[in-house]
Amino acid sequence: MSGFGSHFSYAVTVFLMIAGLFIVMARGNLIKKLVGLSVFQTSVYLLYIAPGKLIGGTAPIVASGYQIYSNPLPHVLILTAIVVGVATLALGLALAVRIREAYGTIEEDEILERDVAS
Repeated sequence: MSGFGSHFSYAVTVFLMIAGLFIVMARGNLIKKLVGLSVFQTSVYLLYIAPGKLIGGTAPIVASGYQIYSNPLPHVLILTAIVVGVATLALGLALAVRIREAYGTIEEDEILERDVAS
């Protein structure tokens, strides 16, 4: 397989990175920014997992008849990254709730206006 088909996972990763970064930069709503960060984190997960699986590879258990082994380390690292990402998202949502209670809005422009006015 050559051309675009062999790099499809990287194309999806780049698309998700660009989409997540655009959402974070272009939106003023704090919840939408958190969604953009989650999309960006997902693209990083794909970036690490894509080269971790080898076609025809098996689990890294030494046995006769197997020559190609897949590396389990990227998958383990991504499990840790998913836990950190969920904790970060939970903290961001908790902060958004507190900002809503303090300012009455979660729109970035309105928060800055009220912060400068006071």
